[in-house]
Amino acid sequence: MLYLFREFFKNKNQQEKPDFTLLAVIIALLVVGIVMVYSSSFVWSDYKYGDTLYYVKRQLLFVGAGLVAMFALMRVPYTIWKKYANVILLACFILLILVLIPGIGMVRGGARSWIGVGAFSIQPSEFMKLGLIMFLSTYLAANQKYITSFKKGFFPALILVFAAFGLIMLQPDLGTGVVLVLTCMVLIYTAGAKISHFVWLGILGIVGFLFLILSAPYRISRITAFLNPWEDPLGDGFQIIQSLYAIGPGGLLGVGLGESLQKYFYLPEPQTDFIFAVLSEELGFIGGTVMIGLFLLLFWRGIRIALEAPDQFGRFLALGITSMLTIQIMINVSVVIGLIPVTGITLPFLSYGGSSLTLTLCSVGILLNVSRHAKM
Repeated sequence: MLYLFREFFKNKNQQEKPDFTLLAVIIALLVVGIVMVYSSSFVWSDYKYGDTLYYVKRQLLFVGAGLVAMFALMRVPYTIWKKYANVILLACFILLILVLIPGIGMVRGGARSWIGVGAFSIQPSEFMKLGLIMFLSTYLAANQKYITSFKKGFFPALILVFAAFGLIMLQPDLGTGVVLVLTCMVLIYTAGAKISHFVWLGILGIVGFLFLILSAPYRISRITAFLNPWEDPLGDGFQIIQSLYAIGPGGLLGVGLGESLQKYFYLPEPQTDFIFAVLSEELGFIGGTVMIGLFLLLFWRGIRIALEAPDQFGRFLALGITSMLTIQIMINVSVVIGLIPVTGITLPFLSYGGSSLTLTLCSVGILLNVSRHAKM
């Protein structure tokens, strides 16, 4: 299969080839994701829908649609997003407002984060992550000389970031909001913003974060459950305890593919946020390490593409997409192994999901197009 991909992308002009290493990593992650979605979900699928293949069939549909979009976007010149960044960002803001309207927005897991479209649904916050990366890349490329000025460069970018964050928090969806803000901060910092601006922003952020936690009892419960999950093992501490129960028995080589015990109604929805726990249980420390290795390879190739992009917009765009994926991976894995409180963030390429997976593959398609013009 890899040989066929290499032949497909043969081109006389060396610079028009996409990054084959990155493409191979993405395909490998998707294959592992499909296998793990089936392995982690067939018990729940049978119980809820009477069909052990329910989730994996839908995942295959999402992967197919995402790959079509990825290969299409890979051939669309990345510079076109610079032209339409304003329109895309405006559309993302409209979607974030629409999702808050009862009757339009759908409530799942206590958050009004979805808009139903026929038999499927979309998550506007996922679109906003990519839309804001496109806009900030355009803005920073054009105004990098002003970024050291709080009034002319730093503050205007900050207003947009926190406007998007505020709308996402009204759903509420703290996990996605955190990924969006951290990704944007990476872009702004890389553009040359002053450290002093980030110090004051950090102080303000800590105060705001404490307010967000104290204003919602369930967030306080997540913090206390993180500090001592055994205080409420059947309540708020249940997920993290069951996740650790999955990882621990996995040992070095795992209990075997498909042999996880925690997916038998212990881990809630194991095919989404905690799929890495099931993978670690079934494939062990070695399997988990290989996955982390693939994620690190993805990060490395993304940074290489950003460094070698032919213009500032391409550099910021590639860095933003790479940072978004890396931050989300770090948060998800950290939650699963008990390093940070539960956030509700999926694992890119592996977790079951429509909007998240499709938008992730669209983002990778844009990154691959940047790689076609990079001097690598």
